[in-house]
Amino acid sequence: MTKILLTDDHAILRQGLKQILNEGLPGLEFGEAGTAAEALARLHGEAWDLLILDVNLPGRHGFEVLAEVRRDYPRLPVLVLSSVPEDQIGLRVIKGGAAGYLNKQAAPERLVEAVQTMLRGGHFITAALAERLAGEVERAGAGPRHEQLSARELQVFQLSVAGRSVKEIAAELALSAKTISTFRSRIFQKLGVRNDIELARYAQEHGLVAEA
Repeated sequence: MTKILLTDDHAILRQGLKQILNEGLPGLEFGEAGTAAEALARLHGEAWDLLILDVNLPGRHGFEVLAEVRRDYPRLPVLVLSSVPEDQIGLRVIKGGAAGYLNKQAAPERLVEAVQTMLRGGHFITAALAERLAGEVERAGAGPRHEQLSARELQVFQLSVAGRSVKEIAAELALSAKTISTFRSRIFQKLGVRNDIELARYAQEHGLVAEA
C-alpha cells in the first residue's frame, strides 16, 4: 500500500487533497498532520512513500521541515504545496531538496500528475521552473532579494506582512521579542526596505502575500 503524508494546517484542504487523489489514484493510504511537529513525529514513527508539505505551517516554517526531512529521510520525495506563485518560491523549494512544487490553485489533475511522477521516482518541475533553474546556474545570486532570506527570516517576513506585531510573532514562534526584532532588522536590510509599509509593498510587488 502506497502511503502519503499530507501536511497542511487546514483540515478542509487535507480532505480535498485526499478526495482528489483517491479519485485519480485509487488504493492510496493517507496520514495527516496539521503542524510541523506532528509531521515530523509521524515521519519518525512510520514509513512513507511521499510527503506533501505546505510551507506555511504554525510554529516552524515549512522550509525548516524540508531541510530536516532532507537530512533525516533523504530518499523520501517531498511535494511542496503553497498559495505563493511558483515563480516566487519554486526555485527555492527545489534548491532546498523538494522533488516537486505545486501551487494550491492548480487544477486537480496536476496534483494527480505530480504525485504519479514522484511516486515513480521522478521530479515534478514545470518548463518555466526548469528554465529558471538553468538560468540560476548561469547567473548565481541574480534572483529576487527575498531569496536571500533564511527559512526563519522568511517566516517572520510573512507574519509581519500579515499584520502581526512583534509580540504576536514572538508568541507564535516561541521566541523572544528581541529575537524577532533582530530578524526584522535583517529582513529590512536584505530587502532594502525601511519600514512595514515598504515591506508590505515589496510583498505585494513580488506576489508574496499568501492567501488565507
